[in-house]
Amino acid sequence: MHKLLASAHKEFLLLIKDFGGLVVLFVMPLVLIITITIIQDSTFKTVNDVKIPVLVVDNDLGSVSQHIQEGLANSNAFQVVVNGSEKNAKDLVFSGAYQLAIIIPENLSSDLEKKVNQNVEGIIAKFSLEDDTETKTVEIPKKEVRLYFDPATQQSFKSSVKNGIDKMISKIETQSIYKAFQDQITDDPTEAIFETDNFIHFKEIMPIKDEKEIIPNSVQHNVPAWTLFAIFFIIVPLSINIVKEKSQGTFVRLRTNPVSYATVLGGKTLVYLCVCMIQFILMLLVGVYFFPQMGLPTLDISGRIPLLFVVAFFAGLAAIGLGLLLGTIAKTQEQSAPFGATFVVILAALGGVWVPVFIMPKFMQTLSNISPMNWGLNAFYDVFLRHSGLVEILPEISLLFLFFIITTLIAIVYNEKKNAI
Repeated sequence: MHKLLASAHKEFLLLIKDFGGLVVLFVMPLVLIITITIIQDSTFKTVNDVKIPVLVVDNDLGSVSQHIQEGLANSNAFQVVVNGSEKNAKDLVFSGAYQLAIIIPENLSSDLEKKVNQNVEGIIAKFSLEDDTETKTVEIPKKEVRLYFDPATQQSFKSSVKNGIDKMISKIETQSIYKAFQDQITDDPTEAIFETDNFIHFKEIMPIKDEKEIIPNSVQHNVPAWTLFAIFFIIVPLSINIVKEKSQGTFVRLRTNPVSYATVLGGKTLVYLCVCMIQFILMLLVGVYFFPQMGLPTLDISGRIPLLFVVAFFAGLAAIGLGLLLGTIAKTQEQSAPFGATFVVILAALGGVWVPVFIMPKFMQTLSNISPMNWGLNAFYDVFLRHSGLVEILPEISLLFLFFIITTLIAIVYNEKKNAI
């Protein structure tokens, strides 16, 4: 135990003497989480908070175009800006001034009314008991609502806008059909024969705590994700520290003492595990106290602190095991530093820190299961968002601990074989 504590004390002295390393370990993660959370907060807000200006060129000037503009305005997601020229609207969108322009064709309302009346009259004529002459069908050309998108617009935004407008126009067509049937069946325009309101609707059921709905926000997603990124980023200074000891001859002197390599790694593990826990505490403090001062949601950790520390503890062990392995295998700092930083980014991408796993291709979703960041992130989400207990997060923290054991054992075995030759 004395040798382990002495090794840990040595690591502590080396760490506090490296001011640049301390900045990378503690300051940079805080700057990262604050920046990313501010940027992503708008994606978690309600549509009432952000309105996207949309150009509308109304060549119809009828009831349908009026319904379309009212539907866009009432959605609270768009700010309707009426423009009189399709060419002008197209130029503005393609230059990036606006993200979307909607071009409503001429005679849309009148042609829709003619088409619906013609179809309704044909149906009624077929069911009529009287021998009527065949109704004359007039070919009415189909109408096309054109959409112009900024070339830089994401595909997900395009799809959501297309679906929304398609749903809106379908509702207008349905109501027109109901109205045409009603006009044919009864002479009383005030008599309602058909209900035009949607019979089927959707309702999202949110988790409830203390009779209030629990709505996920940007802080609950970003704090665990970027805390894991910061924790795993310690593999860079940790591996550099091990390589530096080998290149400066410190490790040779350590080998002349009756100290096993496992004890040396144990001292590093103790110190850097404390670093991971300090990083985690700082992230929680930022989420609880600093974010509300910036107008961001408060991180709710009530009743979750013990489980959160358990997840952070095992995530820290996994990161340390990876750092010990990298530092043992690497021969120079030029090998350990770039590889460590790049590898952390790859693990973060695979683990769902950058992009949610569920939108990845199937192959990448399968591959993400081998990322320790994915295990840690799922465990954090279980605690933060799913209100799980220790039993539910046991598989993830077991994988993290197993990852630490395997990587550390590989580092010890590799070092013994290398020194035995």
